Order: sequence, then structure tokens, then C-alpha cells
Amino acid sequence: MDSLFITYKTSTIHYVRTGLGKSLLLCFHGYGESGSTFHFLENILGPDFTLIALDFPFHGETIWKEGLPFTAEDLIAILEQIAPSFWAEQEGVYLLGYSMGGKAALKILEAVPKKIKKIILIAPDGLGSNFWYSFATQNLVGNRLFLLTMKRPGWFFLVLQLTKKTGLVNKSIFKFVNYYLHDKRVRLELYDRWMTMRKITPDIKKVKANIFEYRILTRLLYGKYDHIVRHDRVGGFMGGIEPFCKLSIVESGHQLLQTKNEDIIIELIKN
Repeated sequence: MDSLFITYKTSTIHYVRTGLGKSLLLCFHGYGESGSTFHFLENILGPDFTLIALDFPFHGETIWKEGLPFTAEDLIAILEQIAPSFWAEQEGVYLLGYSMGGKAALKILEAVPKKIKKIILIAPDGLGSNFWYSFATQNLVGNRLFLLTMKRPGWFFLVLQLTKKTGLVNKSIFKFVNYYLHDKRVRLELYDRWMTMRKITPDIKKVKANIFEYRILTRLLYGKYDHIVRHDRVGGFMGGIEPFCKLSIVESGHQLLQTKNEDIIIELIKN
């Protein structure tokens, strides 16, 4: 993969690129990861695709200086700058979004559906509402409490321990949350990342309407044992777009971007 940079306004955006194919595959990584997460696709994607994956603000090697938040307009402008020839042709762009990156893929489909041929969503965030995320990032009181908690998380750890003991939070969620709150630097990164991405929130009704109107192929991949993004909650999204939407479930947890799953991921991209 080639490691490349562009300047956007006063920021430096890092992205990786591989392949020389006529079809453009835009990949969007999960929380705390980077575009290089998709490196395992490099040697198996085939000659038909060009893969581009950028690093979101406060991730990877991107240096974001535009303040908060990062918007869909920013994202599309960056993509137009990275791949102007692909973006102008309007012959069909492929989107692949993993976890947090699923929201970005959905937001692009919402904004410019005519350009999209297929969307592949892997354990995607954004298909349903998350009360705590919305409270922390979209509400003034919630935002202040969120910032205070990231600076002084003692009370939150106490509540987390109690909910674990009573069974209200399973072990996977407990480990996931505890990992991202274990030190101050990681907590403040969490605050910056969540607040920066808070405008990348898709309108699912509009997304579904676009899928139906423009006949956009939609592929969903979930891990059977994923307690972060659960496959049993996707039915509402699929309702009404069944002719274009296919769900696959594999024997895995949330970490689906692994070599062991490369065959099914390639299958979902190409077919």
C-alpha cells in the first residue's frame, strides 16, 4: 500500500492507496484504527479495484486542525481531492465501512447516492440510535458531563463495576469500556474523536429510501458473538430493502477485519 498525504484547509490528511483497477473501493476504519487496517485486502482484491482508505481526524497519521466537528461536507471534499477522476465519472463507487466507519459510509450514501454502486457494512455503527453516544455528543448537558468524566472518571468506574456485578453489563462491554478509559491520554482522545465525528450521523430513513430508489446493493457482515454491535438488531434496517440487502453472520466477535474473514469480505465486495 502507498502511504500518501494531502492538505485540506489547514489540516494534513493521511490515506493509503493500492491497486490500479477501474472500480473505486473507499474504505472507512473503526474507532482507534487507521486506513492501514485494510492492508490484508491488498493482495486479494484483484485487478479490478483501486482501494483508498483515509485516516479520520485524531486517528492514524492525519493531523486535524479544523476544530470540531468533522462534517459530511468535509469528508466528501477530501475524497474529491484524493480521487477526482473516480469521483467525477459517477460510474459507481464501492463503500466499505467497519464499525465507526460504517457511519461515514452511510453518510456518503445519504449525501450522494447516485455515485454509489454498492455499500458493504461490517459490524457497522450508525444503523440504530445509541442513547449514551447521543447524550454525550449532541446534548449540551451531556457534553459537559462527558468532558468532566473524561477528566475525572472515578465515579464512572464505580458505576461500571456495580453494573458488571449486577449483570447489567456483560464482560465484553466491561472490557471494551475499561480499555478505552484506563488512562487520561486515551480518555481525552476518546472525547476528541467522538466530538469530531458527532456530525457523521446518517439519517437511516433517507439512507433506505436512497438504497431503494437507486437500487444500491447493500451487504451486511456481523460477528455471531459480537456484543458491541449486535446482529439481532439489524432487522429494522433491512425491512423494505430486502431485494437489495443481504446479511451474513460469521463465527467471530467484533474484530472482523482479519485474514480468516478475507474470503467472505471479498465475496461481499465482488458479488
